[in-house]
Amino acid sequence: MKKKHYITAACFSLMSLFTTSCLDLQPQAQLNDSLVWTTAENFQLFSNQFYGWTRDFYLSGTATYGNGFSDGPHSDFRSDLMVSSSSINVYSQGTNSIPSTDDNYTNLYKRIYYTNILLNRAEGFGDQAAIAVPVGEAKFFRAYLHFELVQIWGNAVLLTQPLDIDSQELYGPRNDRGEVIDQIILDLQDAAELLPENASEEGRLTKGAALAMLSRVALYEGTWQKFHANGADATANTERSTELLTIAKDAANQVIASGNYSLFYNEALGNESYRYMFILEDGVQCNPANLSKSANDEYILAHRHRYSDRLSTNITHAILEGSCGLTRKLANMYLCSDGLPIEKSSQFKGYANPTDEYQNRDNRMSNTFLVHGTKFWDNESATSRTSWTDADLERARTADVRTGTGYRPYKYAIERQAQDNFESMDFPVIRYAEVLLNYAEAAYELNGSISDADLDMSLNLVRQRVNPNMPKLSNSLVSANGLSMREEIRRERTVELIMEGYRIDDLKRWATAETEMPQDQLGVQMTGTWFETNWAAQPLPLNGEGCIIYYTDRTWGDRNYLYPLPSDQMQLNPELGQNPGWGNN
Repeated sequence: MKKKHYITAACFSLMSLFTTSCLDLQPQAQLNDSLVWTTAENFQLFSNQFYGWTRDFYLSGTATYGNGFSDGPHSDFRSDLMVSSSSINVYSQGTNSIPSTDDNYTNLYKRIYYTNILLNRAEGFGDQAAIAVPVGEAKFFRAYLHFELVQIWGNAVLLTQPLDIDSQELYGPRNDRGEVIDQIILDLQDAAELLPENASEEGRLTKGAALAMLSRVALYEGTWQKFHANGADATANTERSTELLTIAKDAANQVIASGNYSLFYNEALGNESYRYMFILEDGVQCNPANLSKSANDEYILAHRHRYSDRLSTNITHAILEGSCGLTRKLANMYLCSDGLPIEKSSQFKGYANPTDEYQNRDNRMSNTFLVHGTKFWDNESATSRTSWTDADLERARTADVRTGTGYRPYKYAIERQAQDNFESMDFPVIRYAEVLLNYAEAAYELNGSISDADLDMSLNLVRQRVNPNMPKLSNSLVSANGLSMREEIRRERTVELIMEGYRIDDLKRWATAETEMPQDQLGVQMTGTWFETNWAAQPLPLNGEGCIIYYTDRTWGDRNYLYPLPSDQMQLNPELGQNPGWGNN
């Protein structure tokens, strides 16, 4: 394991401390290690750096392990539902190979080292109550970082102490993923006891964040053990999955019962509340209701951005100008307004005209996709909103989806004028909708069934946020229409959380990637539709149904369920062992 370089630096250089605001993560002071741990305030200052380690919109500098928007281990570009217009994603295509190095690996362990530094020094501090919050933050982030390791590589070296560079643990084999998950659960349970019910400052961790993360971890590993069970291990895996799914359900239920969080909805924004939630900003009007981030009680933990912060990418341009595209497969997943899939609903209008398939559908579809011919705004001076009334329509652009897959994203695109790279919406690291969906899935997977009461307190709240007239998911709806409750729960999760970095991890834990990932990534139907005569320059081949084939020749093997360890780490520590199927190539 390549730790000599950064641990040496950590042991012999000065510690970086940060200002008290978790929004400002630029180094402000350098204090020697012997001075850092003398006051409770300095423990808090040290822990501020942890907040810069969560997922974000983009990959830049230290944000290396990705999200739903830019490429990284959890990116939706690496799934079956989203494509990059610039190049084939080798991970999505199933053609990735062993990398020589991987910043994710080294940065994760470097960051774990810093959480362990704080926890180690906390043991000798006299007033434990005074440092409860930074200790809780360190335990949360130690869990968060170890969970990244498990999701990416499976088994991982478990570190709970800031080890010297000569420590034998750094050069031994990896711990079994189950042992790592147990420590993650323990850390999150401890964090939930140490963190406050309500944050003392916007953006800081709370008890609810620790419990929400616990529900995510336990659901992930519980379903992994359930669906990857085989042979002699099947019985043990079933017992393990039951244990974990119970933890997931109970943790989610504690978050729900706290009453501290709610799904974002505003009457003035109505059925577009879902879309506007993702572009809330402070210090400037960013929606017709003139709401700011304080109106959002759904984000349990966010990677926060200030109005004055410069980002490394222009998010709105990337969304609206064709850098990424969505697929026909995703479009077809949205229910019709009668609560039924398109293949079972009489309300589905087909594909003849470019707007037909958006009619009578889940409103999240038009909140996520840019519909052809609709008026919309961007962040340019001539085509942004200024009055936030219908008068803005004179400045609006008209959507033309005839590029890429023909399915254009709309989520995360702001409407106010903004200098390039100065959008300031927060990235949702954990939001309440996920917790509600975690609860529903855990409840179902525990018993192979779920009550209507449990659906109503969880999944149906998410479904009806912008679909108040859509029928609830219920056992009678499933039975009467020959549906699968499991597939409907998974469908709800997929459409709610798309472009937030969940899809590829979900396919892996469900063990369905070998079915879903090899499928061609398709665009709109050309043959027999408006597109056939109005998109003459469309250069891509069509499948048997006349749909654009955007990417084909996709593969998936068992080895793709885990990423390969980088070769430099294998050379430094052969005891790590490469993941199955990757050999030594």
